[in-house]
Parts: sequence; C-alpha cells; structure tokens
Amino acid sequence: MNSKKGAFDPNSFRDSLGTVQEDGKRNWIYPKKVSGKFYRWRTYLSWVLLAILFAGPFIQVGGRPYMLFNIFERKFIIFGAAFWPQDTHLLIFLLLIFFVFIILFTAVFGRVFCGWACPQTLFMEMVFRKIEYWIEGDANQQRKLNAMPWNSEKIWKKGSKMAIFTFISLLISHTVMAYLIGVDQVKEIISQPPSAHLSGFIGLMAFTGIFLFVFSWFREQACIVVCPYGRLQGVLLDANSINVTYDHVRGEPRGMIRKNKLEETPKGDCVDCSLCVQVCPTGIDIRNGVQMECVNCTACIDVCDEVMVKVDRPKGLIRYASDNSILKQTQKLLTPRVKIYSFLLIILMGAFVALIATRDDLGATITRFRGMTYQARDTGEISNLYEVSFINKTFDAQQIELKAEDPLYQVEVVGDQNWTLEGQSKFDGRFFLVKNQKDVLVNQDNVVLLLLQNGEVIDKIKTSFVGPISRN
Repeated sequence: MNSKKGAFDPNSFRDSLGTVQEDGKRNWIYPKKVSGKFYRWRTYLSWVLLAILFAGPFIQVGGRPYMLFNIFERKFIIFGAAFWPQDTHLLIFLLLIFFVFIILFTAVFGRVFCGWACPQTLFMEMVFRKIEYWIEGDANQQRKLNAMPWNSEKIWKKGSKMAIFTFISLLISHTVMAYLIGVDQVKEIISQPPSAHLSGFIGLMAFTGIFLFVFSWFREQACIVVCPYGRLQGVLLDANSINVTYDHVRGEPRGMIRKNKLEETPKGDCVDCSLCVQVCPTGIDIRNGVQMECVNCTACIDVCDEVMVKVDRPKGLIRYASDNSILKQTQKLLTPRVKIYSFLLIILMGAFVALIATRDDLGATITRFRGMTYQARDTGEISNLYEVSFINKTFDAQQIELKAEDPLYQVEVVGDQNWTLEGQSKFDGRFFLVKNQKDVLVNQDNVVLLLLQNGEVIDKIKTSFVGPISRN
C-alpha cells in the first residue's frame, strides 16, 4: 500500500498519481509479495521470453544472425531477412503492421502485453523484484530496512542487492549491444582493453547505467511517466475491451465482514481489505476503474481470489472482463472498430508480402560525379564520370557488371575491373561512360545502363550523358 497519510479517499486517484505525494515528492511503492495462478503462469512465460531474449543474438542461420538491428551501419536482419536503407519502405510497412497489430490487440484485450510480455515488466517483476524479495523480504520488511539507520545488516543487504542488480544490468547491456552490432563484435570488445574499443566500451557502460537506474530506482515510473502506451489506451479502449477489471456491480457497497452482527444495509462481496492496492506495482486501486497506471499484471486478481476463498465467496471479483460484460452481462469482441482494424492489418500484411516477393536482391545507385560535366579525349571521344553504389542484400557473393543498352556507349571501370560483392556488403565505385564525339547529337542524352548479376540482366538504370554536339 502507498505511504500517504490520512484516510483513504476513493476519488483521490483522479487528481494525482499514486506514486506522487501531496508535497510533490516521490511516493515509493512497496508492492506486497503475491502468489497465485496468474502469477505462476506469468512466471513460466517470463522464463520462456527471457530465454528467447538472451538467446536471440546467438541464434544464427547459415552462419549469419537471425536478428540484428545495426543502426550504426543501417543494416537490419529480421527473422533472417536483411534490410538496408534502400528497403526503408519495407521497414515502414513493418512498423505500420506492428502499430496496427498493437492497436487491434489493445482494442480487444487491453494492456495484456504490458503485464505479460513487456520487457520492462518482465525484468522488473520477474527478475529484479524477486531478487529484492529474496534479499530484503516482503513489503513491510523493505520499509523497515529503508527506515533503519545504516548498520551492518542494511549495508550487507543493500550492497549485495545492488551488486546483483549491477551484474544483471551488465548482462542486459551486453545482450542489447549484441542485437545492435552482433555477438562477434561484442566478444571482441570485452576480450580487449577498453582503449582498443573505446566507443563500444562507453556504449556498454552507458547501457548498464541506464538499466541499473531504471530497475533500481525509476521502476514503475517508466510505465507511468515515460511509456506512451498507457496514455494511448484512453483512445484505444472501449466498453468491449477486456481488462483487469473490478466487478463493482457485485462488489459494492464494500465493507468489512462483522461476525455475529446484523448488517443494517446489505453489502457487496468486496470486504475492503485493500490487499489489491498493497500488491499493485504502480500503487493504484483497481476498484476505481480502468486507469492509465494499470499494467494488467493480474496481481490484484490473485490476491482477491485468495480473499474470496477465505470468506467463502466466489472468485472473480477482480478478473479479466469488459465494462459491458459486467454491466450488461454480454461480451462482444468483433465490434465494427475491431473489424476495421483487422481488415487494415490484412491489407498491410498482404502489401508487405508482395513487396518482399518482388524485392531485388541487388541494389545500385548511379549519380554523375559532382562538379564535372564532360571530358574531351585526344582520341576523339567524350567521357562522363559517374559514381556507383552497390548493395548486395543476399548472403552470397555476387559478380556485378554494368553495360550500356545503346552500343554507342562504352563503360570503363575505374580501378579494379572485377566488381565482386561479398554477401551483405556495400561497394562504392566509379566508371566512365564513353562515346565518340561524332555520335554526340544532343547536349544531354538519356542513357539506359544494364545491371548484370552473375551475367544476367536484373535491372535497368537511367542516367544522363552530356557533351558538345558534333559539327560533322
């Protein structure tokens, strides 16, 4: 339960955050340790998700990573498929699909993702919080420990907790860096002195500091203050959305059970024990209705079900339900809004599949060399200099060649005549486009260049050729 003093005001949640005191100071949340069916299921799921998260950078297919988000080189590998800056439109489609899916999922099932699969919740509740319970004890013991003066017990418990928190934060930061730059690069950074990879070392330390700060101090504020998802649910949810909900029809009016005393007025099933508030990791009272701070962690469901069993009343006073299912005893999932979101999601997924199917494995960009027009040669030829950038989106080496569709033009490669691109690589080169002076009939002519991959034409690229008009 939060540490605000005074009588509980059922409407106070409308005026302030549960994590902020009246004087504006941080109201530190000490959630009571919870157990129950949903907590066990969340624990099992967290083991699976955390195993996937930590194993992700090590999963390779054909010697290449299965997932890589290299923002520094602007190269991404998602489920084994590589994406380069030239594939920005594909990444945009992926983001659109993700956002529409989140909107659809939230419209139907509320913030179930936050409570069951969000990395913030997984690490906070299923890793760091469990360690805190193990070292410092339950909520009341943690309060006493923080209130006591610094002695050997407090130093030992706080020090050991922070040491473990720091170690886990290091593991998380190395995992994140492995997703960004690859496992091999991370191994190279940690196997050599910091001075050899100063930027990589600074990055690892920065990530470690951020994660340690978030999970040891910032905690639920990341969900309440930083994450925009909670604020979006006001427009994403409706009366048919399923959330962790208090059945006020059955529970009100709430009141303590008084043995051997006749009740003047009938009371609901809620015994006003406030345990649902005490176990909440964001310090809210679920009985006030759907709130921005609620992450659907189900802790209140588990503890309320335990109380209902003890007072010999049916479980489910707090449960997954929609407003309509409580008020009208009806539940409708396929609302018009859900159908529209579903249709839009299918359209986006179909367009994405079509774009992937028609994507070129090899990309080329050709531009005229900046600051130059044409060059007149002693042999009676006119040449233009061009810059070319090749990107090999496949994982195999490719032999590249450029030819002019018009036989009057010849391509002369500057430097190495053999253009061979290794898998997942980028190559920048230069070449001359040459034409006899007598064949130049206009000042600027359009030219089509054929891009050959292993001897096969895969693309046609248009450019321009400039030169003086022949007087012959």
